Amino acid sequence: MSCRWIAHLDMDAFYASVELLRYPELRGSPVVVGGRRAPAPREDGSRRFPRLRDYVGRGVVTTATYEARALGVHSGMGLMKAAALAPDAVLLPADFDQYRKYSRLFKAAVAEVAPVIEDRGIDEIYIDLTAVPGVHAGEPGDPLAGLRAVARDIKARVKAATGLTCSIGATPNKLLSKLCSDLEKPDGLTLLTAADIPARIWPLPAKRINGIGPKASARLEKLGIHTIGDLAAADPLWLVSRFGANYGAWLHDAAHGRDERPVVTYSEPKSLSRETTFERDLHPREDREILGGIFTGLCEQLAADLRRKGYEARTIGIKLRYDDFRTVTREITLPEPTGDAGTIRRHAGLCLKRVPLDRRLRLLGVRAGGLCKTGASATPPAAEAAGPMTLPLFGEGIGGEAFEGGCR
Repeated sequence: MSCRWIAHLDMDAFYASVELLRYPELRGSPVVVGGRRAPAPREDGSRRFPRLRDYVGRGVVTTATYEARALGVHSGMGLMKAAALAPDAVLLPADFDQYRKYSRLFKAAVAEVAPVIEDRGIDEIYIDLTAVPGVHAGEPGDPLAGLRAVARDIKARVKAATGLTCSIGATPNKLLSKLCSDLEKPDGLTLLTAADIPARIWPLPAKRINGIGPKASARLEKLGIHTIGDLAAADPLWLVSRFGANYGAWLHDAAHGRDERPVVTYSEPKSLSRETTFERDLHPREDREILGGIFTGLCEQLAADLRRKGYEARTIGIKLRYDDFRTVTREITLPEPTGDAGTIRRHAGLCLKRVPLDRRLRLLGVRAGGLCKTGASATPPAAEAAGPMTLPLFGEGIGGEAFEGGCR
């Protein structure tokens, strides 16, 4: 365990930090990303920023600066609720093209030092530092001097390449590193050995372990297990009796900081999806044309994503969230893998025939699963590509009869 060094690098408030590069005058202010209106220019060259208190709609917070988080705002919170907590916070629209650009920049900067990288998303990566020159060098009184120097070099390169800060946890494995990257945010650096686990890890809440979700956390709380230390002290057979053989054994290992997973430099995606949350709830009958246009757009965007990444899909699915927050999903298996927008829309429409459409919707999504590389199987028939793309989807009826536009 002591021979391996794995780092987890997490960009600090990534989306919001990218926006602050564009609007440096907002540094130190509470800023929320998730709106739709861009700042308006004034005659004197300054900018008029939208405020959270003026927002009306059903959107959610994408991210927030640490100043906004200190007021209770967090990712996934409804913007109207966030407005009650931080009415004076600036509300900015998301710009995912920019975020992807800066994601590429920081990952390229890290690869100059440590090329063995596992991509975990737009703003975080695992890095295998084990074979990086100098990482095992120590000094009198500081056996981790080499590791610290390499980690600081990575942080400096990320800052030079992007103007942004990141936080790094470097430990013997991925589980511990993920925990540690969050301990000293923002701009943090936490190094930890197996000997440090009782002092640094065990006092933390059990839910901080990546893999213990809300339901498992609530069950552990009811059983009197509140911290990672409580979990480490629990009898492994007792955990297995209550959580099952696999998860119970994993809980025991995780609490003791055991994790042998390697850094995986490449993995095929399992699915791609596109979804949108509406500014107001839409009814399948009253807002048929609006929903039909949105649905077609999502299918076209999903097809473009597949084409750009070089994949076709064996399954097509839909996701609906009603105005009462109930969420339903349906999926259909295709006779041939496809990346064609018309084919995606047609089969997603068939999925919609299997769900009730008798109340208002707040979210609509389309998903492509069972991905395979383009050309790895037979090409879909040309007739599929000529399917209707602009006809209304949502008809006058409800339930399985609420369709038009060739989806029957």
